[in-house]
Order: sequence, then structure tokens, then C-alpha cells
Amino acid sequence: MLFDPPLEEAILIKRYKRFLADIKTSTGEILTIHCSNTGSMLNCMSEGGRIWFSRSTDPKRKSAGSWILAETPQGRLACVNTHLANKLVEEALQQGVIKELAGFNQLRREVKYGQENSRIDFCLTYPDQTTTYLEVKSVTLGYDNTDIAAFPDAVTSRGSKHLRELAELAKQGTNTVLLYCVNLTNIAAVRVCKEIDGDYANALQLAHQAGVKILAYHCHITPQEIAVTKPIKVILES
Repeated sequence: MLFDPPLEEAILIKRYKRFLADIKTSTGEILTIHCSNTGSMLNCMSEGGRIWFSRSTDPKRKSAGSWILAETPQGRLACVNTHLANKLVEEALQQGVIKELAGFNQLRREVKYGQENSRIDFCLTYPDQTTTYLEVKSVTLGYDNTDIAAFPDAVTSRGSKHLRELAELAKQGTNTVLLYCVNLTNIAAVRVCKEIDGDYANALQLAHQAGVKILAYHCHITPQEIAVTKPIKVILES
């Protein structure tokens, strides 16, 4: 996926009120842009660090654009715009990049399911009429100077709910998949961040035991383009 319009580089002044960030562009402009990431963005929002944003051309929009990429203190690029994760995964599904899920003939988005009124990111139907429920999570946390990323970066009751819903479907014999879209460069594996959210870690373990398939795919990221490229290891607690 090419970034269109091209991203512009800037320096982060501060993030505040969760969804806003003040930045300084290469020409010295001070702008306020939108931040779609609802997580803590731990290790992805160093004040004075480099970021890349997409400038808006909509005169009715309140903010000057959207925050897309950040450079971490370790020199990695992270895609902090969580809205892109599903678009990237859908592109990879359509191109056959995610081999474990290839061969479907119908893709539906945001399908209602479960006992807790959830919506699954993707419901894939195959020629033999089997279905696969696919939940996508965007991973940007890699703060411990290793090549292992971690999820989540903040307590996520919603993430735990999704795992419970997937586990119940799996127990009924439905194909269910949790896919970590690792939007962080130079990563070889992903693990659950138990030290941040122990409840999520427990829910992940129970979901895996119930038959939910856990996958992780790494993204190629530059200021010009981004794409899901290859599977990487998922480290699960024994």
C-alpha cells in the first residue's frame, strides 16, 4: 500500500487528550493532527522524535491531518494509525499473502457474532461452505531492546472480550483466528504483554486451548509504503 498523498515528516511536540498531537513540520509550521490510536502508544511517542503524517485537504476538518508513523527510540518505524491494520490485512488476504487463510471466495467485514454483541473484523467463506472468523490486532510495542514485540500496550477489556467470543465459537467447531498485524520494523516474534494486562494474557491462553488459531504477520514499513509481508513466531505461555 502506497501512502497517498505522500506522508510528510515532522517532529512530535506532544500528544494530549488521547486523540490529538501537536507537531512541528520541516518548514517550521506548528500543527495539531489527529491520533487514531486508543492505546498508550508506549515507546511510540517520544517528544522531539520523528513522526510522519498525512496532511488533510478537507477545509471542514478540525485537525490538519492524521498521524501515521512514528520512529521509536530504538530506531524502528511503527505504524501508529490503527485504522490501517484492517486495510493492510484485507489487502494481504486478497493477494494471498496470508497462506493459512487462502482460498476463500467471500469476505465480509464487521459481522456481528457472539453473546457479548461483538463484531468480527473479517468473516471468510470458502467453496466448501466453511467459514473462518478472523480478528485483527495491531501491534506496535517493542520496548525491551529485543526483536520481540508485545501486545497489548494498555489494558484492553475489549480485547479480552473478543478472545472470549472467539473461544466460544471455537468450542462450537467454528474456525477462528486471531491475527497480530505487527506494525513495527525489525521484529522476529510477538508475545503477550502479561505485565501490562494479565487478564488479556489469561484470556489468550484460554482461547488458544479452546482451539483459536493464533497468527502473527510482520509489516514492511517505510515513509513511502506499508504492506503485510511474512509470518513471524507467536510466543505463547506453556
